[in-house]
Amino acid sequence: MKTFGLKASLLLIAILISTDCLNVEGQVCHPSGKIRGKKPPPGECNQGNDSDCCKEGKLYTTYKCSPTVSSHTKAYLTLNGFEKDEDGGAPSECDNQYHSDDTPVVALSTGWYNKGSRCLNNITITANGRSVVAMVVDECDSTMGCDSDHDYQPPCANNIVDASRAVWKALGVPQDQWGGLDITWTNA
Repeated sequence: MKTFGLKASLLLIAILISTDCLNVEGQVCHPSGKIRGKKPPPGECNQGNDSDCCKEGKLYTTYKCSPTVSSHTKAYLTLNGFEKDEDGGAPSECDNQYHSDDTPVVALSTGWYNKGSRCLNNITITANGRSVVAMVVDECDSTMGCDSDHDYQPPCANNIVDASRAVWKALGVPQDQWGGLDITWTNA
């Protein structure tokens, strides 16, 4: 009986560890909570690249996870500024640096960012019949937002690849259509 109890305990521990890993980048990704929007102080929310500012009282969904990464992970491409004083806010999480918008760089939703495990690694983004390789330099925070650390912008959805202008150009998307595009991506 004790042997069965020990085996059952070890199996339970293995399941719990696996479940915890799925929380970060799992097959099933459910919302982890909500945060209430706060009105940004005047001039504190940079709306460059069509960025949204939090609306006071609105509830925003948060996620600790993202869909599973595969050879053709479905995602939504958004436009972000990675240079100083742009809508990206602070320097990039991976290297504490700003990056030229003419360099193909991206921020990934929290689950895909996976506590920095993809930092400074490349991903291949495909859309519009083209592909581009971009370096992961930042997190698009899906767990927090509506505060000064996040430029008073809402939390990211759990399926975002937030990209520099260079990525949009490489994909051949006309500039007047930049801002949101269904894509696929994979680790390069």
